[in-house]
Amino acid sequence: MGFQIGDKVIHCTFGLGEIVRIEEKIIQGRPANCYVIRIADLTIWVPIDASQQHTLRVPTPPDEFEKLSAMLTDPGEDLLEDRVLRKNELLARLKDGQLASICRVVRDMMHFKHSKKLNEQEKSILERAIKSLLAEWTYSQGIPMAQAHQALESLLGEEVAGPR
Repeated sequence: MGFQIGDKVIHCTFGLGEIVRIEEKIIQGRPANCYVIRIADLTIWVPIDASQQHTLRVPTPPDEFEKLSAMLTDPGEDLLEDRVLRKNELLARLKDGQLASICRVVRDMMHFKHSKKLNEQEKSILERAIKSLLAEWTYSQGIPMAQAHQALESLLGEEVAGPR
């Protein structure tokens, strides 16, 4: 899938951004065309290459977003007891950058923190997932951040940290 300058994209690690230009960079000693993507106050270069297609995706359409965000109300899945294995599982889920994976991480971690205290790494993972979810929510639904944040809290039935 080819993107154009001005397209909004979701980066699997950094979330919602916009392609601002296409630029040639030297990667592993070879010239490669790259998408230059602005994500908030961050600029990243992503090679335009079939092997990088899993890195970028189009934002979730509004109707599909509604369906996927509904999973936030489902009962959370139990997370692993071992903190290292738990962290690795959560990061592996987020690695694909798909909205369903992000929703599952938010849901399961919110469920988990009712019975256990989150460590700093887990708090960071949860904050990253919430930030990514809210950014895509505002874009997909065309609503302000405060409204997306309120909707998230309503679905989860509790307050969540994150941008407002």
